[in-house]
Amino acid sequence: MASLVSPQEQYVTEFNENYETTCWGCGLHVMIPSCATVFKCGWCGAITDESKKKSDHKSFRWRQLRDQCFISVVIIFMLFVLCGGVWAVYPVVFSISFLWGTLHLIITAILAIVTFSSFSLAAFRCAGTPPNVLWGSYPTVGKGGLENYSFCHYCSKPKSPRAHHCRSCRKCILDMDHHCPFIGNCVGAANHRSFVAFLMSAVLSTTYVAVMSTHAGLHVWPPLSFSLENSKGISGTYLGLQILSKISAAFLRSALLLSPRGLVLVYLFISSVSLLIGLSVLLWQQLSYIYQGKTYLSHLSSEGDNEEKKDCQNLVRFFGFQYRFLPIFGVTRKKHVKLNNHVL
Repeated sequence: MASLVSPQEQYVTEFNENYETTCWGCGLHVMIPSCATVFKCGWCGAITDESKKKSDHKSFRWRQLRDQCFISVVIIFMLFVLCGGVWAVYPVVFSISFLWGTLHLIITAILAIVTFSSFSLAAFRCAGTPPNVLWGSYPTVGKGGLENYSFCHYCSKPKSPRAHHCRSCRKCILDMDHHCPFIGNCVGAANHRSFVAFLMSAVLSTTYVAVMSTHAGLHVWPPLSFSLENSKGISGTYLGLQILSKISAAFLRSALLLSPRGLVLVYLFISSVSLLIGLSVLLWQQLSYIYQGKTYLSHLSSEGDNEEKKDCQNLVRFFGFQYRFLPIFGVTRKKHVKLNNHVL
């Protein structure tokens, strides 16, 4: 007589059907449920995700061309701001005082050197590659030797928990923050500090350009000419609006008489203020993530997770300052070791 099987018992029977596969990390045979596509090896700790398939790289050339175009535009713009600023601003500055002009020339040289050097380190330096580890066979991989490591189907090698694969760079990046097309490179463990230094120097440089272009523009701007004779007998809001309209019209008429040097000063002011706003927001975002002990990608993947401790010591460690005599608040020893590894 055949026994009846309830739907619950049938489900459990199907779930318990196991199959044998091989761990990519240590090569040992493991038994996993038939419905599981992601499993972790009990010996080496490697994570296998069989649902991930290797995709093509047809768009890599377009990303590479995009990054090269962005880098060229950024370099040309920085050179234009430097050369155009020196040509338009410094004749006015040196006409006021030779000592005053020399001082500003030194400031310009320092800002230019710091900005170009930090940009070069961030753009042309390797963002950071994960360390090479032994894998593939049981004798070479010890107990827990690949704990939480996953297999990168693009690089065909192990990927550490702190690494992320960038399809634009076509390699895994250690402590990847994001891929920045303006530097044509990823921001990772090796160049994150240079990227933040570039943002800081760029913010200072754009502020300095905006101030100096305004100062020089006031000296070369044609005089404003307008009359208030027709405004007699008008009071209140209408008088203020009429005066404002006349000043605006006089300002536009004088703008038509600007020399090429004056036009360059106007462009430098508008572009520097626009960049200053955008770079300040980006710098504030980067510093806030560093303060939280995170990167941009880790922030996206751990929203709502409050395990990371917010502390100013995170900023101190990130920039590599000596902190042995400074108090540490809200940072556990485990987090302390993790942040030191992040800086390396």
